[in-house]
Amino acid sequence: MTFRVLMVCTGNICRSPTSELLLARELAHVDGIEVASAGTAALVDGSIPTPALNLLAESGVDGSAHRAQQFTPELLRSSDLILAMAREHRRAIVELSPATTRRTFTIREFARVIGHLGQWDGKLTHASADDRLRSAVNVAAGHRGLVPQPSDPSELDVVDPYRRSDDTYRLSYSQLQPAVETVGDFLARAAGS
Repeated sequence: MTFRVLMVCTGNICRSPTSELLLARELAHVDGIEVASAGTAALVDGSIPTPALNLLAESGVDGSAHRAQQFTPELLRSSDLILAMAREHRRAIVELSPATTRRTFTIREFARVIGHLGQWDGKLTHASADDRLRSAVNVAAGHRGLVPQPSDPSELDVVDPYRRSDDTYRLSYSQLQPAVETVGDFLARAAGS
């Protein structure tokens, strides 16, 4: 089986594909994890804008092949972990597919929660990597309400850079990159890699 991670933003051309590509690179050495992205109002078949492509290229990632897709109930249901770029996307996901509530977070929220787990991997007793990954997401979901919330809720979101300055693209990227690294480390550990 495959453990599926879905990144979601609005147009699926800036934040979610950037996080998809960065996480896929982080997890390239881990078998059985698939990373995809979609948008709540996708610019279907749209490509990543030049400022975001340039930031990816600086990190050694080629985003030129990306084409935007709309999220669907089926795509949400088949995902084991859904990481939204902002609270508005998390809300749209849960409204469309309430069954995904427990496995849907903003990416910065998920990074915040897993950063407070302590020795979480000792709780994973499953033999298969898929089961360990799903169990790890459940552990994180169980701790969501125990982690102190930021004083400014917007700290759970990634800034939308679309049609904004290069500085805004850099700000958005600087919010995504550490969250992606934290998530990548967590999933690799959960898979036993």
